[in-house]
Amino acid sequence: MSGTLDRRLLLLERPSGGWVAADLSGAEHASRHWPRWSEGHVRLDTPDSWLSHAELTETAVYRLTRPDVHLMALYHPEFFPLPRFPLGISDVARAARSTLMGTVTLFDMQLGVTLEDLLKQLTTQAPDIVGISATFGQHDLMLQLLDAAFALPTPSLVVAGGSLTARNERLLLERYPDLLVARGGGEATIEGVLAHWHGDIPRQEIPGIGYTGAARGGGMAIGRRRTAKPVARDTASDILPELDLLPATFAHHGVAQLETSRGCTNTCSFCPRGHKGLWAGAAPGKLPWILDELGQVFDRHPDISRTLYLVDEEIIGAGDDAVSRVLELARTLHAAGFTWESSCRIDQTVRTDQDEAWHVERARMWRTLVDLGLRRMLFGVESGVDSILTRFNKETTAEQNALAIRTLSALGVPTRYTYITFDPLMSLDELKATHAFQGRTDLLLGPQPGLGAREIVRGVRDEAWVAAHTTGRPLHTGISYMLVSMECLIGAAYTRQASAAGLTGQPEPLMGRVACRYRDWRIGVASGWTQRWVDRHFALDYTFKSLEKVLDGSPRHAVRQARVVLKDAAYEVLGDVIGAIEQYDLERPEQEAALSARIETALQARAGLLRDRMAITAAEVGRHLSGEHAATLAREHGRWAAATSWELINAGESCA
Repeated sequence: MSGTLDRRLLLLERPSGGWVAADLSGAEHASRHWPRWSEGHVRLDTPDSWLSHAELTETAVYRLTRPDVHLMALYHPEFFPLPRFPLGISDVARAARSTLMGTVTLFDMQLGVTLEDLLKQLTTQAPDIVGISATFGQHDLMLQLLDAAFALPTPSLVVAGGSLTARNERLLLERYPDLLVARGGGEATIEGVLAHWHGDIPRQEIPGIGYTGAARGGGMAIGRRRTAKPVARDTASDILPELDLLPATFAHHGVAQLETSRGCTNTCSFCPRGHKGLWAGAAPGKLPWILDELGQVFDRHPDISRTLYLVDEEIIGAGDDAVSRVLELARTLHAAGFTWESSCRIDQTVRTDQDEAWHVERARMWRTLVDLGLRRMLFGVESGVDSILTRFNKETTAEQNALAIRTLSALGVPTRYTYITFDPLMSLDELKATHAFQGRTDLLLGPQPGLGAREIVRGVRDEAWVAAHTTGRPLHTGISYMLVSMECLIGAAYTRQASAAGLTGQPEPLMGRVACRYRDWRIGVASGWTQRWVDRHFALDYTFKSLEKVLDGSPRHAVRQARVVLKDAAYEVLGDVIGAIEQYDLERPEQEAALSARIETALQARAGLLRDRMAITAAEVGRHLSGEHAATLAREHGRWAAATSWELINAGESCA
């Protein structure tokens, strides 16, 4: 068996000699994009049929069965109790199988595979190629695997990828000179790795690869902007996954993820990724077959919400056809029976350089997307303070963000917002302004289904209209994760700003960042303690968030309300730490221990109040749940309630 999910190729050797080739999709063999290596090595008697006698050379048989490729996704279950479908290794598996070379097996630690299992695979049944996918917080697991792999007398060819790995390329290659590091999405890289293994190309011709002696480009400077690509349907047409691990993901109460575009239209200073300012989207017409395959797995798990999580960083993108493309995408998902969630920039709703007609069109777009199954959209607001937005190179303003939040809520669009509360270069005045913006009650408006798009576009700019339609809920109840501190990621333009200010220190590879002091030592102390608050409550909050993703109706609503209890407590903590900071002098850093003790005392008091409040909340949510969902919440709530310490998840590596 070879080929991708939609074009599986079955080859059977006949006892009398020769082979039978069957394209299990039912499409004729001639319609397949046969790899170049097959020329002269695979001959079909009837290429215009899905079933044919075939002749394979020894080279063809060897290539179809070798190399043996193992793709491994890492995981810390103590921090993330419920799984996500492993899109990264599943995309790479599809690309590898498209070459018709070798066999690909996937392993995911979310789904019951332990580190010991992976180590055993490496050391007792060493595959030809090992691919390891690691993201933030998994550097420790990756080192154990790499140590084992390179200790073998004849090591496998090892390639490591993922968002963390690209940040740590230099450190990894110093420790493992023979390692290959994937710098991008991975599909073209794995195809090149397979070709290299067979001797078709030298190492330096593998696309998107880092290795000992390879040149490494620098990061992008702040203010240097690339022009975002419009939809590149050819280059982005196949960013779809194999579904080997989806049934196991659902069996472990996880969620389905898919991707319909790559890249982002902006160049935020805190983002170190190479695709900043570069965006390409796949044609929605490429999706029906994968949606049908996904639907068949969903059908076997009726207890899981039929929702797809589209992990696009920017689902709408750029170009004259941006609106028509995302509407076509939504219609395709809706026709397949799915609701969906995704992410985009806040300036897809309000822009300072566009007229009323543009805003009315966007308002109508958002309403249509909701009608077509949009269940929630994540927007990267990041701040409500102009000076911070400039430092982050968000290319938005506080007023623009406020108008967009008002517009979306009045349109009835379910939203989540990301917000960076602390950053090392901020002043106390900026922190106080941040607290005030998160507490604003004039941003989250009640839905106005009876009003036209034009009336809403005009209304959100009228303070009297806003006052008449506000829900009174503070913005912080709509922020996805409260009390977030800026990470000084390796390669980011913001990190270079902090370095120029003399604030950065040694690399911290676990999170792909560098150590960083705060310009205002008092804010640094506060950030350190609020990170402890976040980490103490993270597993419970992540459990609520994960349950929300697989539930519908009243159970989902109950879980959402439980998260609001955590957000309210976090906002109260932010007020506590600002009050504590104001008692200490910026010019007297020797008072750090006293401020730290004062904040710890405040957090202990808040934790006690939250424990009592959450006991009532968890009991209420539990009445809406059953089976494994109820058991998961009970287990995680019990673990959370028993915690008494203020340990950091990534101990010793706080940016503060």
